Amino acid sequence: MDFGFNLNRTANASAWRVLPNRWDFVAFPLIICIIAMAAIGFHETMAPISTLQTQAISLDPANLPEYAMRTTLRMLAAMVASLIFTLVYGTLAAKSRRAGQVLVPILDILQSVPVLGYISFTVTFFLALFPARVLGAELAAIFAIFTSQAWNMTFSFYQSLRTVPRDLDEVSRGFHLTSWQRFWKLEVPFSMPGLIWNMMMSMSGGWFFVVASEAITVGNHSITLPGIGAYLAAAIAGKDLHAIGWVILTMTVVILAYDQFLFRPLVAWADKFRMETTSSGNAPESWLLDLIRRTRLIHRLLVPLGWLFAKAARVPLRVPSFDRVRFQIPQSEKSSKLGDIVWAVGVLIATVYVVCRVALYVRTGVTMDEVGHAFVLGLITLLRVVVLIAIASVVWVPVGVLIGLRPRLAEKMQPLAQFLAAFPANLLFPVFVIVIVRFGLNPDIWLSPLIVLGTQWYILFNVIAGATSYPNDYREAAANFHIRGWQWWRQAMLPGIFPYYVTGAITASGGAWNASIVAEAVQWGNTKVVAHGLGAYIAQNTEAGDYPKIILGIAVMSLFVTLFNRLLWRPMYAYAEAKLRLD
Repeated sequence: MDFGFNLNRTANASAWRVLPNRWDFVAFPLIICIIAMAAIGFHETMAPISTLQTQAISLDPANLPEYAMRTTLRMLAAMVASLIFTLVYGTLAAKSRRAGQVLVPILDILQSVPVLGYISFTVTFFLALFPARVLGAELAAIFAIFTSQAWNMTFSFYQSLRTVPRDLDEVSRGFHLTSWQRFWKLEVPFSMPGLIWNMMMSMSGGWFFVVASEAITVGNHSITLPGIGAYLAAAIAGKDLHAIGWVILTMTVVILAYDQFLFRPLVAWADKFRMETTSSGNAPESWLLDLIRRTRLIHRLLVPLGWLFAKAARVPLRVPSFDRVRFQIPQSEKSSKLGDIVWAVGVLIATVYVVCRVALYVRTGVTMDEVGHAFVLGLITLLRVVVLIAIASVVWVPVGVLIGLRPRLAEKMQPLAQFLAAFPANLLFPVFVIVIVRFGLNPDIWLSPLIVLGTQWYILFNVIAGATSYPNDYREAAANFHIRGWQWWRQAMLPGIFPYYVTGAITASGGAWNASIVAEAVQWGNTKVVAHGLGAYIAQNTEAGDYPKIILGIAVMSLFVTLFNRLLWRPMYAYAEAKLRLD
């Protein structure tokens, strides 16, 4: 009798554990809303492309919820693609010396190519893939947003892989972990805090170019996708200040939503990957993460998924070249001189071939005087970028450290920082155009502050990530030795955040060059204000559909950015890697 009672009690307990609790009833509607959003977005994506012509963008605020949903789905799709690209590309660049010699300069070039430069050549390609569906235009927009998100995430992940503490790497090798196991058990967790903050920056940075990605005009070819960017473009063209106000309100709501539902849970979850031996006094929190942990049915449904990922991370998969190479010390890699020579010759031949093909195409519509003119404009934009990066560094490094060392403050500032980073320069066009025209100001000077919107936030977010990842036991040691003031900055904090700052500065440079496309040629209604610079040169030729000059502008911009990175940021990267590792 007792035996049967125990069986019934055990069965009842098992049944009770799979029944939803009150937290499940709160979480289920959220999951259903996400599924519904994805289903609606997929349905509209597969609609005939003719619907884009029949459904003109309306400035009625009642349409903004739908537009916000479409834009959010595009940005999330681009974020997923950026994360996959980051894990693959960053790993190859960091772990393979030969691949890194090619992939890192290519990444410099890719981040220097403006979003309009990608749009100029990818719209036709994606439309040709799906000529009768909206999907082709959607992929073109997603790819444009991807180009504004992927590069700084990749740089962050690459920097983390190159600065994994040697003692942790030696421990992992002492346990005979394969390259696959070491990647998921050590390298990805170590990079997670910085990567999440850069994902945050990437999502916010995508807003900066959302107008260009949703309201595409290349020559006589125009495509307008329903979204916040297209709504903003229509409001600017119509000089509708009320509509711009509604855009700002909608962006605020959307930014707060993905802060609460995506990034704050990720930041709280990633806190367990901090490299320290003493616990942090104030751990970041997330009500959504706490809610998921308190659910019964949803939590049990997620357990098999977690078990599957854990088993996949433990697969003893070996990649011989990665197992053999200690990537933190490239000089120790054993390779034949003949192999290096063959590799270098192959890369040189491929580079010369690409340069020759580009030069032959550009010659069809560009003279040598035009090339010299483009270089002069590039020097002007370079001066703007250097000055603005210096100003942003002086302002935002101390602020980033202040926020990063205080998790409670970071939680409060996180939504504000995301909103400011996401604030498109287009929304400031009316103010700048009206003031410059009204007082007869010099556009070369007074349009420059618009570039700051594409520059400062990369530095701020990476410094916050560096300060957040700074080991708490290092801080306690500095406090015990009474290290304060400038000595604390010079000997403790600045060395700890320096690799993160360099990552932010590199991506800030690329972001500033991209921002110059928007900031050097602004328009409010029929009034245009143009500054001298390479950004305005590319924007004007993109609008005119002059492909040889577009390619010339992109090539000159890529050259400037690559040389700037090679001569300044890369040596600083090498110094951080060799001297400032948290070992």
